[in-house]
Amino acid sequence: MKSKLFGTATIAALALGLPAAAQSPIKVGFVSTFSGPQAAIGEDMRRSVELAKEHLGGKMGGKPFEIVYEDDQFKPDVGKARSEKLVQQDKVNFVAGYIWSNVLLASLKTVVDEGDTILVSANAGPSAIAGELCNKNFFSTSWQNDQTPMAMGDYLNNKGVKSLYLVGPNYAAGKDMLAGVKRTYKGKIVSEDFTKWPDQLDFSAELTKVAAAKPDGIFIFYPGAHGVQFVKQWAQSGLNKTVPLYQVFSIDAITLPQQGDLALGTLGAQEWVNDLPNEANKKYVDDFKKKHGVYPSYYGAQSYDAIMLMASAAEALKGDLSNKDKVRAEMKKANFKSVRGDFKFGNNNFPIQNFYIQEAVKDPQGMMTVKTIATAVKNAVDPFAEKCPMK
Repeated sequence: MKSKLFGTATIAALALGLPAAAQSPIKVGFVSTFSGPQAAIGEDMRRSVELAKEHLGGKMGGKPFEIVYEDDQFKPDVGKARSEKLVQQDKVNFVAGYIWSNVLLASLKTVVDEGDTILVSANAGPSAIAGELCNKNFFSTSWQNDQTPMAMGDYLNNKGVKSLYLVGPNYAAGKDMLAGVKRTYKGKIVSEDFTKWPDQLDFSAELTKVAAAKPDGIFIFYPGAHGVQFVKQWAQSGLNKTVPLYQVFSIDAITLPQQGDLALGTLGAQEWVNDLPNEANKKYVDDFKKKHGVYPSYYGAQSYDAIMLMASAAEALKGDLSNKDKVRAEMKKANFKSVRGDFKFGNNNFPIQNFYIQEAVKDPQGMMTVKTIATAVKNAVDPFAEKCPMK
C-alpha cells in the first residue's frame, strides 16, 4: 500500500538516484499592489522581477525557480492575508516585495516569526524593523525610511536653503520621511502638515498655507498617484515660480510621464538612479527599456536586486536551501552585482550604501527621466541600527 503514495515525479527522481527535494523548484512569493490607483508601482516591480529571472536563465543555484505574485490591494489586512497564504499554503522559500510600510508591518510577524520564512523588502523600510523589531529573517534591498530624506536634508544644508515647509501622508512611512529630513536639515522648519492617507488627493489647503508661509522650499513625500497630484497642484497654484519643490519618492520613472514638464528641474534623493555607471545597472536599464519602452524606477531596481540577493545565496549553496542559518549567512554577504553598486549589510540587515541627488530632466529623445547630479552621502548607516539587538 505504501508504494501507491509515491507520485510519478518521486519515482522518476529515485530512478535517477536523486532526492525528490532536489527536483522541486525554488519558490518566491512576491507581495505588491497590482490593482487600484497605485498598481503602476506593482507592475514596475513585477517587470523587474521577471527581467531578473530572465537574466538568471530561470534558475537559482542550478534549480528552476518560480514567482508567486500576490496583490495586497493597497490594504494592510489584505497584505497580511496574502503573506500568510504564501507561507502556509504555497510554502515559498522566500517572501519579497512590499511597497507600503503599513502593509509590511502588518505582515511581518506572519512571515518571519510564525512562518520562519526569509522576507526581503524591496521598498518599505519602517524604522521599527530597523531597530527594536529587527529580525534574522528580514533583509532589505532598499533603505530604512529615514535615510533618503536625511540625504536630502544634508544636500539642502549645502545648498543654503534656509527654511522648509514639510508635507506628507499620515501613516508610518510619511512620519518616518518627515522625521528623516528633520534629522539632518539645519534650517528653519516653518511648519509641517500630515494629510489623510490614502484618500486625500486634493492638496489645495496645504498649498494655500505654504503660500502664506513663504518658505525657501517645500519638502514632500507622496509616492505614485499622490505625487502626480501634488506636483500638478503645486504648479497650478503658481508656487512653482516662487517656492522650489524638494522631494523623495514623489517624482520618478512611474510618475514623470504624467507630471511631464511640470517636474523639470525638481530635485530628489535616492540610493539608485538609472544612470549609475556600473555594468549591472547598465544591463538592467538597457534591457528594461528595450522590453517596455520606458525607464525602470527605483521600485523596480530594488526588486531586481531582491531576486539577485536570493539567487546569490542559492548559488553559494548549490540550490540547497534546507539550512536556513546557511541561507541567512550567505545573504548577509550581499555577494552579487547590485544595480546600485557595491554595498554591505548592517547589523539589522539594512544596506550600508550611498545616496544621490537626482534632477528631473528630458533625455536626448525627449523622454522624462532623472539624472544624477551629486553624491549626497557615502556609506550611510541608518539611524536605528544601534537599537537592533542583532550583532
